[in-house]
Amino acid sequence: MQDSIFALASGSGRTALAVYRLSGPLTGPALAQLAGEVPPPRLASLRLLRDKAGEEIDQGLVLWFPAPHSFTGEDVAELHLHGGRAVGQAIMAALVDLGLRPAEPGEFSRRAFAAGKLDLTQAEAINDVIDADTKAQRRQALAQLQGALGTLYEGWRQRLLRAQAHMEAAIDFADEDLPAGLLDRAKADLAQLAREISAHLADQGRGERLRDGLRVVLLGAPNAGKSSLLNHLTGREAAIVSAVAGTTRDVIEVGLDLAGYPLTLADTAGLREVAESIEQEGVRRARAQAEMADIKLVVLDGEQWPQLDAESRTLLDEDCLVLLNKADLLRDEPPREVAGHPLFAVSAKTGEGIDALLVRLEAMARDRLSGGSGPALTRARHRAALSEAVAALERGSQQTLPELMAEDVRVAARAIGRITGRVDVEAMLDIIFREFCIGK
Repeated sequence: MQDSIFALASGSGRTALAVYRLSGPLTGPALAQLAGEVPPPRLASLRLLRDKAGEEIDQGLVLWFPAPHSFTGEDVAELHLHGGRAVGQAIMAALVDLGLRPAEPGEFSRRAFAAGKLDLTQAEAINDVIDADTKAQRRQALAQLQGALGTLYEGWRQRLLRAQAHMEAAIDFADEDLPAGLLDRAKADLAQLAREISAHLADQGRGERLRDGLRVVLLGAPNAGKSSLLNHLTGREAAIVSAVAGTTRDVIEVGLDLAGYPLTLADTAGLREVAESIEQEGVRRARAQAEMADIKLVVLDGEQWPQLDAESRTLLDEDCLVLLNKADLLRDEPPREVAGHPLFAVSAKTGEGIDALLVRLEAMARDRLSGGSGPALTRARHRAALSEAVAALERGSQQTLPELMAEDVRVAARAIGRITGRVDVEAMLDIIFREFCIGK
């Protein structure tokens, strides 16, 4: 990390403006060469930029962030230039000529982590903010970026370190006049901490689900109108609609922002017994989607009502919504429920009942993705490390020797420390940071 680096930190292609970020020991000299002088810190200055040969490149805003008060903790500069291709080629060639090299993906954030400017949970949150498609995703990512998750985990780690210190004091200075009941108090603190971590883990994966979006799958018999419903819900013709049974053969997925909650809607092949091999594969995939779905929209055919096909009946459970499509064709008022499940009479053709369906779907999304007073864990690696910590604490509580108890506490502290990057992180750094955008 002794190299000086640069990257286009804004969008690529032909744009009105482009932002180039520089970091490292050569940033100051490079800025002085390009702009004629290093401008005052943290003050946008209009400058005409020239390369080493004196050739004019572009006129733009230049910002200077001297170390250590910068994102990476190093000398950092930003060049706000016009977004044309020729300008970009010229400025990058000039920077290489001045000794800087193009940054690797995530290298700016990795340097910020190495300088102690942010922990690993905050570094991960940068990517989540960039990738956020909905309001709820943005809020969760910003809370993590501001340190909510890291602060919680570091607090737990500090409590473990204190308990470990008390245990080791009892071991090493057993003959000294130590406070009475030191080990008993440490055990009680660890038991309470194990309960807190277990409660944090028992969140039905709401943080991970919010990052990835709820999977909502349309299922039912052929010609029930699943593809028409998908098109109506998404507001575009994402799926082919035909009166021919078996038109949909593969899974068609479309993203949907529902009141700030991210959903992935999936249309599937009609469920029935078939002999034709391609449709058989479509039915197999539809059944697999039913297994993976967070919410199943079981679509019944209004033209066949009140007949309920056997395949649809097997899909009815607590994670389903039952839709009676083609409500515009119904002669009689349908019942309010089917097999104990509320029934939503809808029409993909006229839009009848769609608003009520969306209200219920939003409530189900909110129930699965929100709630809880503290920050939600957002990644599988967080969950794995915390589960390891709980297992170590539970194991430690059964130990009779303080030496063994202290070792289990040490294991728990190291597991939590890996989440924020306090210990044993080198093996994870490449995996975490290579997912970043160039320039971050």
